[in-house]
Amino acid sequence: MLRIIENRNWYFLISVLIIVPGLISLFLFGLNFGVDFTGGSLVEIKFAKEVDKNQIVEIGKSAKVEIVSIQTTGENTYLLRSHPLSDEEEKNLVSKLKEKYPSTQEVSKETIGPTIGRELLQNAVFALIAATVMIVIYISWAFRSVPKPASSLRFGICAIIALLHDVLLLLGVFSLLGHFFAVEIDSLFVTAVLTVIGFSVHDTIVVFDRIRENLNKASFKTFEETVSHSIMQTLGRSLNTSLTVVLVLLALLLFGGTSIKWFVVALLIGIISGTYSSIFNAAPLLVVWQKWSERKK
Repeated sequence: MLRIIENRNWYFLISVLIIVPGLISLFLFGLNFGVDFTGGSLVEIKFAKEVDKNQIVEIGKSAKVEIVSIQTTGENTYLLRSHPLSDEEEKNLVSKLKEKYPSTQEVSKETIGPTIGRELLQNAVFALIAATVMIVIYISWAFRSVPKPASSLRFGICAIIALLHDVLLLLGVFSLLGHFFAVEIDSLFVTAVLTVIGFSVHDTIVVFDRIRENLNKASFKTFEETVSHSIMQTLGRSLNTSLTVVLVLLALLLFGGTSIKWFVVALLIGIISGTYSSIFNAAPLLVVWQKWSERKK
């Protein structure tokens, strides 16, 4: 039998160790925002053969176009990200590329203005804040029947702490990926974060609901014992549910193509983190808070 509550400090330490590097990266490097947020142009170019990315950057400079990043999207196909390009600048860039590589083909071009980017960023932040507040209110109301000295507000706040654990881990990992591998944050990433929030809270509520049932039954002598048994009763369900989702996401990662690759990676990280935080962080935090409250009295 896992001694999750008894070894809670070790699980808290593991969470700190995996989150801190990402927080340091966020502080030092921030996030590598894509054109959805910053505004700019995306030009997809197909060549007849593999091309050195440094050569493409140099050709861009000769066309007076600063290419911010280059990503491979297919066989000999590259996605060039730059500042917003006019039609003339775009034609000049493609013309310069064709001078060096005659078989060059422009596959697509997309331009997003910085105003749209700012609005999208503001809406994303607002959505996250609104979701967090509504979750606290809902859990506090749904768990209002828990017997004293337990508090429904504690359930809500512990669920949010577990949620923040998952969001901070996800942001930290993508900060590191953005700095070292030029992975960009786009609107799909926001979708992934909101999805992870929903999954994390759902998984936490499954555990909390069993704790509430056992508290109402008064089946165990202490609050700590109640939480410990509740975790073990829901552990199999939580792991099986998460494993099913992870297997589907792995299949998408292998066969889903490059356009959704980092979206799927974000979901994978979030789902695994959400399962961990629900079992090893949220419920043990309830016990820590309960013990602190009893000592205070």
